[in-house]
Amino acid sequence: MESALIRVLVVDDHAFVRAALIDLFAGTDDIVAVGECADGAEVLSAVQATRPDVVLMDVDMPRVDGVEAARALLETQPDARILILTGTISAACIREVHLLGAKGYLLKGDDPSELTERVREVAAGGTAWGPSVAKYLSA
Repeated sequence: MESALIRVLVVDDHAFVRAALIDLFAGTDDIVAVGECADGAEVLSAVQATRPDVVLMDVDMPRVDGVEAARALLETQPDARILILTGTISAACIREVHLLGAKGYLLKGDDPSELTERVREVAAGGTAWGPSVAKYLSA
């Protein structure tokens, strides 16, 4: 039985990071990048246009950051599955996105070979809180 493709929207202000993530997903049989955004301000319209299973989003972006974009998206689509992928480790940010309803928080410095599995976990209804950030959820 063939499984359906996991549709991912990539949101990061760095073109190099977006391209690398899109290339990473292109190397899988079950994950496809259906769109990309360079700013959190683009997320709502991109989600409407692409209907992703997972929104893979950075926190630090110009104009509208990932926290505000997550808040706006989850207000209009509470079932959206947001997975944060960022270089920023902040206890307050981790707690805030968790309370908002994000499904995970990974660091760009984490093992890249695990990212596709984390996307699969989130798409399947699970969560993906990286080992270096999970300790902030109970603090």
